[in-house]
Amino acid sequence: MAKLMSEVMLGQLKLAKPLLKSLTIENARKYQDILGELGAKALSHKIGYIPAELTGGAEAEYAVPEQLTGDYAVLYLHGGSYTAGSLAYAKGFGGILADKLGCKVLCLGYRLAPEHPHPAALEDAYSAFKLLEKEYSDKKIVLVGESAGGGLCLALALYLKSRGEHLPACIAALSPWTDLTFTGKSFETNKERDPMLSEEALKYSAELYRGDTPADNPFVSPIYGDYSGFNPVMLMAGSAEILLDDTIMTAKKIASYGVDVTLNIEENMWHAYVLYGTPEAKKALRMIKKFTEENTL
Repeated sequence: MAKLMSEVMLGQLKLAKPLLKSLTIENARKYQDILGELGAKALSHKIGYIPAELTGGAEAEYAVPEQLTGDYAVLYLHGGSYTAGSLAYAKGFGGILADKLGCKVLCLGYRLAPEHPHPAALEDAYSAFKLLEKEYSDKKIVLVGESAGGGLCLALALYLKSRGEHLPACIAALSPWTDLTFTGKSFETNKERDPMLSEEALKYSAELYRGDTPADNPFVSPIYGDYSGFNPVMLMAGSAEILLDDTIMTAKKIASYGVDVTLNIEENMWHAYVLYGTPEAKKALRMIKKFTEENTL
């Protein structure tokens, strides 16, 4: 039954792919916001949202579970190719994380390209991290993000390191977009299997996001970063997504610096599958909970 549920959802995503591919940036933003609003509404009986004030003007809110059992906090950075996804969208999965992990989750609506190219999103993520540091020690702050947000989690930690500041206790990056130079072979090998993403659309978003910044800048493409001294990192992806190699190559790169890396590739699953409520997604959330609890003791 679990496998059937995932297969049905996979078929639905494949049918919707041509429509999603044709969306303008404006419509993609509306679509993602609707999804986030629906998710937050479904959790409204268990999760409360409290506004947070950041420097720089980005919007943020804390998702707070009714039963606050975790003594650590999560900074959640959403996906959307750096061009879509507002606070409304972030509150959807941010609320799920708060519910499943039992901790406060700071949901960030970072500024988007093309209106605000790099380093705007990174600056907003940094501002959010510094806000959490006012209440929690670095050993109690976790970064979680999917897709572009997963890449931004890694970029933020690299940025903190470059400034000689404290690093997060651990990072969970889900289907992270880490290589805006597009060297992964899975862009071709999974071209027909991926029910959601296209290389063409990602390249367009990459150009809008990075602006004048070189594509191999580690704060844009964290696969090119120096991870020495990092705390544990968990990376997840589906075997059917075109960003599969971004995840695998990044895991190898981080591990080459002697960092504790956990890599999980879920067979036949798609990009950012953790967001979709399938049995595989629920399994992934249990893994994230175990990982974050073990590394925030």
